[in-house]
Amino acid sequence: MQHYDYIVIGAGYAGLTAARKLIQANKNVLLLEARDRVGGRVYTKTLDDGSYVDLGGAWVGPTQDKIYELAREFGVETFKTYDIGKSTISYKGKVKRYKGIIPPLPVGALLSLDFAMKKMNRLSKSVNLEKPWLTPNAEYYDSMTLDTWMHKETNFATARAMFKIAAESIWACHPNEISMLHALFYTKSGRDLDTLINIKDGAQEERLVGGAQQPALKLAATFKENIRLNSVVKSITQDADKVIVKGLDFEFSASRIIVALPPTLAGRIDYYPLMPANREQLTQRIPMGTVTKTFAIYDKPFWREAGLNGLSATPDGHATVTFDNSPKDGSKGIMMGFVLANQARDFSLLSPEARRESILKTFASFYGEKAMHPIQYLDHSWAEEEFTRGCYAGVMPTGAWTSLGKSLREPVGRIHWAGTETSDIWNGYIDGAIRSGERAAKEVLEA
Repeated sequence: MQHYDYIVIGAGYAGLTAARKLIQANKNVLLLEARDRVGGRVYTKTLDDGSYVDLGGAWVGPTQDKIYELAREFGVETFKTYDIGKSTISYKGKVKRYKGIIPPLPVGALLSLDFAMKKMNRLSKSVNLEKPWLTPNAEYYDSMTLDTWMHKETNFATARAMFKIAAESIWACHPNEISMLHALFYTKSGRDLDTLINIKDGAQEERLVGGAQQPALKLAATFKENIRLNSVVKSITQDADKVIVKGLDFEFSASRIIVALPPTLAGRIDYYPLMPANREQLTQRIPMGTVTKTFAIYDKPFWREAGLNGLSATPDGHATVTFDNSPKDGSKGIMMGFVLANQARDFSLLSPEARRESILKTFASFYGEKAMHPIQYLDHSWAEEEFTRGCYAGVMPTGAWTSLGKSLREPVGRIHWAGTETSDIWNGYIDGAIRSGERAAKEVLEA
C-alpha cells in the first residue's frame, strides 16, 4: 500500500489550496477527487461557440483577498459585472425600472425594509466569528429562524417579500430553513448585508475572464502528478499512527488527512472507528442550499440598448433574480436567472421544455419579446450533482451552532476538516474555501 505524508480529499478550491501548501512544505501529498475535474462547486462550461458560462460560483468582490491573489498569480484577469443603466423590479404584475440600489416600493415598505436590514447589520457586529456559539444571546438567536425574525421586524407584506428574495439569493434557502444566528454569522463573515447583496462594492462586483474555474485549473496544473481524479473515497480508517483511505480500486495510507468536502458529503464516508457522536450529528444537520442556475444566450446583450443593466427581481415565478452574465467584450448576451429554495424544488419536477418556457417567460416579462428567442438555453441543478448535493453551501438550521458547532472544525484524531463551510471569513464563498484550505494545511503541519 502506497504511503503519503498527507492525503487531501476533494479538489475544490479548499482541497487544492491545502494540497499546494503541503507540497510547498516539501511533503509527499496525494489529492483525491471524486469527479473527473477539479474546482468542486466552481465549474465553467464552455459552449459550442467558444463562449462560456459559470454553472457554479461566479463572482468576486472587495475584501476577497485570497481569490484575487490566486487570480493575479496565474494571470487571470477580472472585469466589472455589467451594471450600467436601470434595474428592474416586478411586483404584483407591475414592472418598474429604477436607478441605484433602492427599488421603487411604497414608502412604508421601503422604510421597514431599510430598518430590518440596518438592524441585522448592527446585530451581526457582535457575532464571534471563530466561535459563533459564544456570541452574546447566541441561544436566543439560534432558537429562531431568519423567517421568524423577519416577520417580527417588518410590518409590511411588500417589505417581507423583498427581504425574502434577498435572503434566498444570499443563502439559496427559504428564510425558514436557516437559524438567525447563522444568518448573522454569515452576514458578518462577508462584511455586511449590503456587501452580500450589491454589485458595486459588493460580493457580485467582478467576474473572472474565462470563468471562475480558471484559477483552480491553473493551480491544479502546477502539481497534476499529485492529483487523482475519478477517485470516490468510500471509507477512512485511522489508528494511533496512520490513516487508511479506501475507494473501489484504491487504498492509500497517510500520517494525516484533510477532508475538504461539504459536511453533508463528509458524512457519507464510512469512518472506522465511528465519528464522535457530536460530529456525526452535526453532519446530519447541515443541509445544502438549493439552487438551479439558468442561462439564456442571445447574439447580443439587447437589454443594454434599452438602458437596462440586466439586474432584476420578482417574487413571482421560478427565477426570482437575474444578472447580466455576458462576457467581458459583450460579444454574446447571456442572461442568468437564479431559481432558489422552494422555487428550485418545484422547478426540478418540470420537464426540460417546461423549465425553459418558465424561465424565458420571466425574462420576457423583464426585457420584452426578444428574450423569448435565445440561440441557446441551459440550466444546471446542483442538488442533482452526486458529489455536491446542493449549492451554494451548507447552512445551519436552528440549534445547530449552539449545540454542535464546536465539531465543525475540530480535528478527529488524524482527520482534519476544510471547505468553505468551515471558514470564518467569507463563509460560503470561493474566498472562504481558499482560507479554509490554508488553515487546515497549517493545522496538519503543526500537528
